[in-house]
Amino acid sequence: MLLLWVSVVAVSSALAAPAPGTGAQRRGAAGAPNVVLVVSDSFDGRLTFHPGSQVVKLPFINLMKAHGTSFLNAYTNSPICCPSRAAMWSGLFTHLTESWNNFKGLDPNYTTWMDVMEKHGYRTQKFGKLDYTSGHHSISNRVEAWTRDVAFLLRQEGRPMVNLIRNKTKVRVMEKDWKNTDKAINWLKTEAINYTEPFVLYLGLNLPHPYPSPSSGENFGSSTFHTSLYWLERVSRDAIKIPKWLPLSEMHPVDYYSSYTKNCTGKFTEKEIKNIRAFYYAMCAETDAMLGEIILALRQLDLLQKTIVIYFSDHGELAMEHRQFYKMSMYEASVHVPLLIMGPGIKANQQVSNVVSLVDIYPTMLGKKSHIEISLLIYCYWEYKLIQIF
Repeated sequence: MLLLWVSVVAVSSALAAPAPGTGAQRRGAAGAPNVVLVVSDSFDGRLTFHPGSQVVKLPFINLMKAHGTSFLNAYTNSPICCPSRAAMWSGLFTHLTESWNNFKGLDPNYTTWMDVMEKHGYRTQKFGKLDYTSGHHSISNRVEAWTRDVAFLLRQEGRPMVNLIRNKTKVRVMEKDWKNTDKAINWLKTEAINYTEPFVLYLGLNLPHPYPSPSSGENFGSSTFHTSLYWLERVSRDAIKIPKWLPLSEMHPVDYYSSYTKNCTGKFTEKEIKNIRAFYYAMCAETDAMLGEIILALRQLDLLQKTIVIYFSDHGELAMEHRQFYKMSMYEASVHVPLLIMGPGIKANQQVSNVVSLVDIYPTMLGKKSHIEISLLIYCYWEYKLIQIF
């Protein structure tokens, strides 16, 4: 923990200067900064501010809060992976993308904001989870994502469970995410550092999405909350709240349906519920560490003061609130996402209470003017746009 603290302090010092408005902010012929986006899955945005922030240690999210702008009321446009990401990449609401489930997303050749930025002089690179185009999930997702096979049989996910690695030194639990983080850092060190043009880097993480549960049988889903003692020690168990549930007989039919299909209508002890929530928070701590690795790499390469860093998630995680896990619900835990922006010209230690959503990423990146969508940089007191196209 001492090394982690030293790293956070060092990054804080690096961000202290130069002040917004100085010439040192500008890079390249167009004077535009680099942009790095770290996008996780299933991260409850309420963990990024009080009182939710008291339950787990998130040093690099806290660093971004102290040195940038955090949005207290940021929401997904659809609380399921592919539709949410389709909205973010296109800047279009779900009724326009018609991405209602995980099978239907954008056309693979759809022009995203990153494609437009590349056309206008940015070097671009993507690593990790994207999940915004059609066909990456099974055909059954066409009906199962929201409605399931209701006319025939209500299929169930695996029952939510926990799985612990009893090792206090095991840091890299989600190996695939760590490998993609390593790839992103290697790209920064070997390629981005040599560019004369500004760059945009996207890193998509699967955490803190629950892990697959093949032991649950034929219709298994991702219902395992998996972590190590290393990350579990970052969670304050005393701060974990046990959500109140209505009796099954008093639940709204839609809620009962969701609880049933998520295999949550059986009996759960208070210890089980608390463990599921604790393991989920520990997975959030591991996510924060990968965000931190990117920030530390930018600092080590002397790129941090020249780079806008943006962190957000595609949706939240119910973690047993309303007798459910996963997302696919309009309850707060499922739709509230983290959204933080840090970098040159971004006002430090600012909290914005305005309601924003992931479609606002598109105009933020491109400077698009619209009556509906807004550039988030307006709230950050940013003095110039990334690119001025519209």
